[in-house]
Amino acid sequence: MKIRIKSLLFWLLAIILAVGIWYAWPRLPIITGYAAKNMCSGIFLSERTQEQIEQQELNFFPINLARNVVDMENRSVTSSLLGLVKRTAVYREGLGSVLVIGCDEETLKNQTLTNKTFLPENPDTIPWPLGDRIADTVPAGLDREKLAEVVNGIFDRPGEDLKKTFSAIVVYKGQLVAEQYTEGVTEATRLVSWSMAKSVTNALVGILVKEGKIKPDAPCGIPEWENDERSSVTLDHLMRMNSGLEWDEDYFDLSHVTKLLYMEPDMYAFAVESPLAHEPGTHWYYSSGSTNIICGLIRRTFDNDSDYHHFPRRALFNPTGMRSAVFETDPSGTFVGSSYIYATTRDWARFGLLYLNNGVFAGDTLLPEGWVEYTCRSTEGSGGQYGALFWLNRSGEFTDVPEDMLFADGFKGQRIFILPSHDLVVVRMGYSSETVDFNRFLADILALLPD
Repeated sequence: MKIRIKSLLFWLLAIILAVGIWYAWPRLPIITGYAAKNMCSGIFLSERTQEQIEQQELNFFPINLARNVVDMENRSVTSSLLGLVKRTAVYREGLGSVLVIGCDEETLKNQTLTNKTFLPENPDTIPWPLGDRIADTVPAGLDREKLAEVVNGIFDRPGEDLKKTFSAIVVYKGQLVAEQYTEGVTEATRLVSWSMAKSVTNALVGILVKEGKIKPDAPCGIPEWENDERSSVTLDHLMRMNSGLEWDEDYFDLSHVTKLLYMEPDMYAFAVESPLAHEPGTHWYYSSGSTNIICGLIRRTFDNDSDYHHFPRRALFNPTGMRSAVFETDPSGTFVGSSYIYATTRDWARFGLLYLNNGVFAGDTLLPEGWVEYTCRSTEGSGGQYGALFWLNRSGEFTDVPEDMLFADGFKGQRIFILPSHDLVVVRMGYSSETVDFNRFLADILALLPD
């Protein structure tokens, strides 16, 4: 009898182990890919330490199971899990970090962005917002000390690890009136956008619309879609996440979005393969695939990749003083507009000011007339939550904040809140949003404003 029980237990354990391996094996490349990519960008773009990144951004299950080896000389990171699945990411000057997929490491290392011009020159001598010379005064009636207390409240106290805030900035009436950073992060530290990159993609589309090179309401003209019902999908559908394309946006499992980011060398080509699940314009579903299709469509408007890769800096980053911004590409060279832009917190605030001021920055009109209004038009089916690559508060999600607020929203709690009715931009960067009450944070700031 005991032998039979032992035999049954043995086979039960064997079955459990087999099922566990069957379930885990296809997910291991995503775990190690996530670790390698984010470690590589964190070290070579953010200029932070391996210890900081492992204790903060990578310190959650199962990502924290990966073991990371940093090669400073070759500017690469290799991550492995149980010695079974290794993934390598490499850094490329001007184009950021990328996983080695679809081609060899040396080919990727040779992808660089040269002849970069960063404007304005000498930003320390130029007043905010185009430069970094911050005014000593604040708008009349604003209590700076109380505002600093509110901002400090969104950071962890010594010994805590709850709110996980890296940085926060408040810009009121065009002036930077509050700014704070956690230990190891400064005003010069580039921080990842995650899905705030989608809102930057909105700006790039707007610029091309202004230049007459692209039309949101026209069919995309994608060859793979010409002979089926996807031929009616427009750029506007993609920007509003109601294209009807089949997609699974699950960040914590094997899904379309995790395959896209960590297993595909050409994210545009992968997303374009998506079949139609709903009639275009009838069903809202948040999709990183849609934004990477848009980045591929943007690429088609240029005669060569050099012009394409210089486009964000020429047309957006330099005119807004976003000197630090780096828009990363996938191995094929297409910008990862769903997820991967690195910039300082001040530069994220500058981006918010562009939309606060209806597409005008420091007197320079970058976006076409009515573009911000178009962006803020609620998408049918989103319940007032979404416009065109921006989130909205038309649903009243933030109960103590005006409904005219629009915001860029990133996976780990990155936020750029834009409140036109109060001439206010608030930025919070961090690596978790689970314990942050953004509604209360914004309401407390609003309560201190003179108007």
